[in-house]
Amino acid sequence: MSQTPAPATTSDVSQGRLAFAAVVVANVALAFGPWFVRAADTGPVAAAFWRISLAAPLLVGLAMASGWTPRQTPRGLWLTIAFGGVCFAADLASWHLGILRTTLANATLFGNSAVLFFPIYGFFAARALPSRLQTMALVLAAGGAALLLGQSYEAGAKHLVGDLLSLLAGILYTVYFIAMARARETMAPLPTLALSTLASALPLLVTALLLGERIMPGHWGPVIGLALASQVLGQGLMIFAIGRLSPLVMGIALLIQPIVGATIGWSIYGEQLGLADLTGAMMVAVALVLVRRAR
Repeated sequence: MSQTPAPATTSDVSQGRLAFAAVVVANVALAFGPWFVRAADTGPVAAAFWRISLAAPLLVGLAMASGWTPRQTPRGLWLTIAFGGVCFAADLASWHLGILRTTLANATLFGNSAVLFFPIYGFFAARALPSRLQTMALVLAAGGAALLLGQSYEAGAKHLVGDLLSLLAGILYTVYFIAMARARETMAPLPTLALSTLASALPLLVTALLLGERIMPGHWGPVIGLALASQVLGQGLMIFAIGRLSPLVMGIALLIQPIVGATIGWSIYGEQLGLADLTGAMMVAVALVLVRRAR
């Protein structure tokens, strides 16, 4: 005798609506990050340093307000978090350098490629072959990326370098995500994010100094907006939404970022997308949805 699933309670419905609103706001906020990077009068890596440094005290304060204390963190976990923080710093440095060299749409798409790279890591870790749906997603992503890279090559070497830097950022974010997934086995999300944020500040500052970038901003608005939009609002709401929504909904919501990024690039910087660009972006977007849907 089959059992009828229990109907969703009012609380469940409210939580689902709240999580959906959170993931929409998170993706819109994250999409504004590249604009703030371009608007900042510091170097791109220095802007990443301020994104971290301005957000870190707030994140640590929120983590401690939730009941977490540093003594609760096992000694062996500090190394994992420190490694993750260094990878996150490298991810931001590479991505911010790429943002200044390619279109906002391409930078956003390639910067989110960790969604595709992480399942590839999973195949190797589990020593398993991808499913038919996952294989389709990987093929679509590869074809779409090839189209976008080809268009950037025709537009000039600078655009191609920007795409490759953004793609490298996606790979580095995958490594960061792997480290944070291990940390999350024994730590709550907010303390994990707070500690990894702290660990990434010094590497970003050292990198910016080595590159000879301007560190101190003349106008604080863009770097404050970057910290609040990307690190606090965007990352914080994404953490809240993860686990409360299905992978398919999360994948579709992720498409908000390149759409908003392309709109900002077109309206402010006059970045036009041709048919090949739109086709490549659509192929990558569909791949993101498929890989999120495939469990």
